[in-house]
Amino acid sequence: MSVRVQRLVANVLCRALQSILPPQMRDWGLALRYEVAQIPEDTKALSFALASVCGLAPRAIGMLLMQPFVALLGAAVRASRAGANRGSGTLHSPRAVGALCAAGAVAMGLVYMTLAGAPVRYLGINAGALVLGLVLLPLVSRIPETEGRLSGALILGLSVLLLATALAGLRVEGAARWVKLGGVTVQPSLVLLPLMLARFSRTRTPLATTGVIVAALAMALQPDRAMAAMMTAALATVAAKRADRPSHLAFTASLLAFGVTLLRPDALPAAPFVDQILSSAFAIHALAGLAVVTGSALLLVPVMFVRSGDEDSRAACVAFGAAWLAALLAAALGNYPTPVVGYGGSAILGYVLSLSTLPRPVESRGSSAAAPSDKPQAPRDLHSRVALA
Repeated sequence: MSVRVQRLVANVLCRALQSILPPQMRDWGLALRYEVAQIPEDTKALSFALASVCGLAPRAIGMLLMQPFVALLGAAVRASRAGANRGSGTLHSPRAVGALCAAGAVAMGLVYMTLAGAPVRYLGINAGALVLGLVLLPLVSRIPETEGRLSGALILGLSVLLLATALAGLRVEGAARWVKLGGVTVQPSLVLLPLMLARFSRTRTPLATTGVIVAALAMALQPDRAMAAMMTAALATVAAKRADRPSHLAFTASLLAFGVTLLRPDALPAAPFVDQILSSAFAIHALAGLAVVTGSALLLVPVMFVRSGDEDSRAACVAFGAAWLAALLAAALGNYPTPVVGYGGSAILGYVLSLSTLPRPVESRGSSAAAPSDKPQAPRDLHSRVALA
């Protein structure tokens, strides 16, 4: 490379770096350009420019990826405050907030994986899983939750899939938790179990209870401590809020399954960009650690937006929060997938689909405008409204 070309490349690198730096860091880019201009030897100037780009570019790219989602979260907070100031008493939709949090958590995961040097296809798989989940969410939300027989049959059907995975799924180091779908490895328990648990909080029919017991058996057979802990945590909240026989049976089954997984060996090593990233991300880069922690915290935000609502809605929200909190704790303590922020589309799909169990926005008692409810209106109430009109 000729001397003139070296100087030209150094200048182009400095200008490119300055253009991608966030506004509060643009002065750094300008200072680098002056520094490079002061270096008399072109070879040293190019080396200095390359080192500067390698040091600052990952941070700049990470902040660029975060900007759209930070703006979205800011808009959500402003809308929330505006609604409160109007005094309308409108309850915020945990489902919509959850979709926004899912997008933010996936974005944080992309920031982490970019800084950690993950293959580009990993980023594409996580982003694709988010898009697929958001496409499927309206379809899953259409399954009526008030139809006990249908919801119970759904839970039982999904539990059979989990049992089939335990018996015939991919086996690694004695664990059978995965299936191959079109060349992609999927962990069905991460996709299906959160949805089943939150639905069970609303529907505790004999079919649904049988389904949860079968799912607990599947977790014990796989074995999967993280998912068994998720079941136990979620069903403990259901049993605490709904002190009935189905809740106690389901919780007992999950507790036994969790005990079995603790007794069985679990020798799976940590997978790169999947396990142990809560503890290792800060060693890679401070921004990577911040992205992982922020993304993980976002997963629990929807629960905070449930201030009231009917008993079913509160039970579903608490079960939802307990399930994902248990998954995060398991990822922090052992070699288990860090949900949504780590590499893997199963947790992303599972999180987005489980949002279907959270309530849609409803109006408070003091509001004059009526909003659609999750439950069909009772005929007597409908007749009363027609009569008043």
